[in-house]
Amino acid sequence: MKDQFYLHFETMPKATAQQKGVYVRNGKPRFYEKSSVESAKNQFYAVLKPYAPKTPTSAPVKLTIWFAFDVKDKKKWGKPKTSRPDTDNYLKLFKDVMTICGFWLDDAQVVDERVYKTYAEKATIMVKWEEIREVEP
Repeated sequence: MKDQFYLHFETMPKATAQQKGVYVRNGKPRFYEKSSVESAKNQFYAVLKPYAPKTPTSAPVKLTIWFAFDVKDKKKWGKPKTSRPDTDNYLKLFKDVMTICGFWLDDAQVVDERVYKTYAEKATIMVKWEEIREVEP
């Protein structure tokens, strides 16, 4: 299976999987997911779910993601975005939601991933994923 699609947002969610809140109860720290992370998950879920396959794949997956963050400055459009959020934490949240939507059984199946982060006029995520048999270096 191979698929490619584009997701559009009013503005790109910027929360990452690493943004946890903490409080102390009975002398022990307790961690929880902040509301901004939950909101980002809900936004990703709403746009991803219509593209999910009927049954999750069990095959290894090659995943390419292009995050285009909206910015008003035309001079930045198409240029690499080198500021936060960083790609690994941002991609983790996105892959978690893809797992919840049923693209694959476990995100450990993603054996080849490419991530791009740029500026653009409109907030867009391009997703390309495919089942693979061999990994190319």
